[in-house]
Amino acid sequence: MAKEKQQEFVQHLTPRDEDFSQWYTDVVLKCDLMDYTPVRGCMAIKPYGYGIWELMQQEMDARFKATGHKNVSMPMLIPESLLLKEADHVEGFAPEVAWVTQGGGEELTERLAIRPTSETIFCTMYAKWAQSWRDLPMKYNQWCSVLRWEKSTRPFLRTAEFLWQEGHTIHATPEEAQQETLAMLDVYREFCENVLAIPVYSGQKSDKEKFAGARATYSVEAMMQDGKALQTGTSHNFGTNFSEPFQIQFLDKDGALKYAHETSWGTSTRMIGAVIMTHGDERGLKLPPRIAPIQVVIVPIAAHKGGVLEACAEIAGGLKAAGIRVEVDDRDTYSAGYKFNDWEMKGVPLRLEVGPRDLEARQVTAVRRDSFEKAPLALDGLPQRIQALLAEVQRSLYEIALAFQQAHTAVARDMRELAAQVNGGYAKAMWCGERACEDAIKEQLGATSRNMPFDQTPVGDACVCCGKKADIVMYFAKAY
Repeated sequence: MAKEKQQEFVQHLTPRDEDFSQWYTDVVLKCDLMDYTPVRGCMAIKPYGYGIWELMQQEMDARFKATGHKNVSMPMLIPESLLLKEADHVEGFAPEVAWVTQGGGEELTERLAIRPTSETIFCTMYAKWAQSWRDLPMKYNQWCSVLRWEKSTRPFLRTAEFLWQEGHTIHATPEEAQQETLAMLDVYREFCENVLAIPVYSGQKSDKEKFAGARATYSVEAMMQDGKALQTGTSHNFGTNFSEPFQIQFLDKDGALKYAHETSWGTSTRMIGAVIMTHGDERGLKLPPRIAPIQVVIVPIAAHKGGVLEACAEIAGGLKAAGIRVEVDDRDTYSAGYKFNDWEMKGVPLRLEVGPRDLEARQVTAVRRDSFEKAPLALDGLPQRIQALLAEVQRSLYEIALAFQQAHTAVARDMRELAAQVNGGYAKAMWCGERACEDAIKEQLGATSRNMPFDQTPVGDACVCCGKKADIVMYFAKAY
């Protein structure tokens, strides 16, 4: 029976270079991250998948609180009249809104939207709470789910309902709001690079690609192994676009009544998809240690022999005491080979093999998931050695991803070069700023503008599309 299970489990994943999309779906399902539910586009996130999200959440939440933000909870139902208050916002989200029209046995007098995002309800409450300049800034964040009636869905990357965080802040001056917008963008950049081990391009979105209702939108853009872009976080400066229709006013120090300046910023469970597609391989997941629910798995070798299981438990206890997330795989119905495959598939960063010979030598055998390097580690001082090794794995994953990003980013000077580059990477190009050129690039090449990097050192002087004089540097790519 164990042999049957092993053969069933280690069946070959679809090769990435054959069908990257199918490889991704195979990994998501075989690693038991989620399952499909009866409602189209809504997924059940299973314990291992949710464990990854929990660690992401903890890391981000600590950063938000360290920068002066507090968590709140807002209702999921929003009256239609609130959505209609900001014209650009409602127009941008109208196709994706799901409506509640009946409560119990009664038809509602006003439709209620299931939140696609929460700007309108935050604005409604801020209008009640902000009275004086002394009340500002208000820097709040919400962890919740939102619902957007997507036509085409894919687990984690684009689902109808998904988990996310959405920060909403109000400030007394435009300068403070802009500072907040860029500060939170940098929080996302640092989180992606240092926690997810994913290098990103930071910059400002074009007017076409900015958030509905925003004056300016900024993003962090990651590159997947198929060369496509995945937006992993956005930060928006609303100015007074929402505070004016929602009457968020405060009495300033000079005695004048003024409108507050607002920002919003968010990330979601699509980052799980980003981790899979940035680091995964033909054996499955490769999880950065900082978000791995299990950082170390201990596999007993010849577990039936005296002292092996006891030693595994003792080693695990020492690692747990050092703050390392560890599990002992003492299942007696599977072979060691099956267990190796199982944990490699799930992306556990480090495997420790413990057998009678290891114990005799006062060591364990460590195997890295990122490189499959195998080496003995002495039992003395093991927790410290494991911590150092996990840090190496974390750093290695980032360096590999960074090398890939750099190797698949190139300057494009005309549409021919642009077409070739976006077929498997990012193109850095000059853009004239005209929406007509963005539209033409999307229509002809299926690529979109991703963001304008803060470093605007020119890579040419002519627009990649129309050839006219251009002074804006833009990243273009096909995207999820």
